[in-house]
Formats: sequence, structure tokens, C-alpha cells
Amino acid sequence: MNKNEYKIGIISAFSCNLLWGFLPLYWNALKPIESSVIIFYRIVLMAIICYAVTAFTMRGRNVFQPMVESRKSFFTYIAAGVVITINWSIYIWAVNAGYVIQTSMGYFLEPLIVCLFGIIFYKEKTNKWKKTAICFAFAGMLVMIIGYREIPLIAVSLGLTFAIYSAIKKSISIHPLQSLLFETIAIAPFALAVIVYMEAKGTGGLQVGGYHYALLMFAGLCTAVPLGLFSYAANKISLVTIGICEYISPSISLILGIFVMNEPFDIIQLAAFAVIWIGLAFFTYGERVEYCEMIKKQEA
Repeated sequence: MNKNEYKIGIISAFSCNLLWGFLPLYWNALKPIESSVIIFYRIVLMAIICYAVTAFTMRGRNVFQPMVESRKSFFTYIAAGVVITINWSIYIWAVNAGYVIQTSMGYFLEPLIVCLFGIIFYKEKTNKWKKTAICFAFAGMLVMIIGYREIPLIAVSLGLTFAIYSAIKKSISIHPLQSLLFETIAIAPFALAVIVYMEAKGTGGLQVGGYHYALLMFAGLCTAVPLGLFSYAANKISLVTIGICEYISPSISLILGIFVMNEPFDIIQLAAFAVIWIGLAFFTYGERVEYCEMIKKQEA
């Protein structure tokens, strides 16, 4: 890889995480459109955009061939689609309900939960640094549970659903936009039917109309563009660099939640985040160690 490709990869990684980080502003700007309306529109618009891009890049080839080549493939994409739809639905609802800080915590926890899933379900070997990071993640959750006497369900749900989605995606090797098309296409007809019903009933986006409805039409792009940038970056730079860049997004969301959306942020939340951040430092170092070991083996 030359220096120019690496530079473009870094720019792509930072750009996608900056966009993801500022997305709460977009979802929040769609008010007073209901979160349920936004969720169903996002599914349909995402399917349209993914199909258009995939069909253009494949130039006449059968776009849906990988999805229907086996029953296992079909149900894998369906399962991935259902899980990521649940994840996005929780995220959009939480942002518009005033829980941006919890969504930030959820996406800080996500890489640690993914690591834990790899150990439990795929028997992946990991180093002591990553194991320490997982312990700190659970300690951060305990701070929240003891401090508030309740489980931060939004954060845990986001972290778990994205970790499950990541585990399912381990068996999928096609282009991310084509994969996302397969994941949304089965749900899109149902989402479209719900949209038609809501609009006919007068409870959809058209009722709000004007600026907000026009803004809603970008919901698909707001999902597709960051994913496309992430996909490009994944092919140009190391996974360690990508992993570190992924902390940019929840950090931005946390700042927005505190200083822009004026959500309460007390000493208990600060303590929980501090413990999780320590865990992320261990996790990042552990990623670096594993990456260096892999490079040495390849060069040997």
C-alpha cells in the first residue's frame, strides 16, 4: 500500500466516524416526526439506495445471487437484518427520547462485548490486555447499576445487538452495501406497508410535511454514506487504526448529549465512563499487541 492510499484510508475512517458521531443532531432535527415513522422510512430508503449503488457497480449481474444461493445464506441475511434493525430502532428512539449519553455508552461498550462474544462463541484466543478491558467494562456497568439501582438498558441493548450483528456478519464476505441491501430488502416491503398505512391514517411524515419531511428523505443516505466510507477504510488501513477511530463517534455523541442537548450528566455517569475508558485503553493496547504479533508471523 502506498502513502497516498493510506492517507485516503485514514481520511475515510475519520470521516465515517465524524458522521456517525454527529448523527444524533440529524435524528433530533426530524422532530416532531415520530421515531417509529423515521425508523420505517430509514429501512425503505436504505434499501433503495443500496440497490441503486449495488446494481450500478455490478453492471447487469444478478444482484441477489449471493442471497438466494443457499437457504443458510438467506436466513443469515434475514437474521442480520432483523438484529441491525432492532439496533438502529433503539438508537433512533433513544436519541429522540433524550438518551444520547446512554447511546454513547452503548457504542463504547460494543467493541468490548464483541471481544467477549468472540471468546465465548468462537473460542477465539485473546491476550491479557483485552481480558482486563472486558473486566473494566463490567465494572463500569456495575457503577451504573449500584449508583442508580437499575441497569442502563439502552446502553446494554445497543452494545449487545451490535455485538450479535457483528457475530452474524463474520460469516458474510460480500461488499457491505450489497450485504446491507440483503439485510433490508426482506424487511423493506413490511416497512413500506406500515408507511402507507401511517400516511393514510394521518400519522406519518407527510402530516408534518415541509422542511422536516424533506429532511427525512436523507435518512437512507445518512446510513449508507458512513458505511461506504467505513468499508473503504477497512481495505486501506489496519484494524487497529480503525478500532481506535471508532471511539471518535461515541465521544462526539457524548459531548453533544451533555453540551448541546443538555442531558443530565452526574458523578455516577462520569465514574462509569471513566472506568469504561480505562478498559478501552487496555483494549486498544491489546489490539496493538495482537496486530504486531500477526505482522511478525507474516514476515517470518
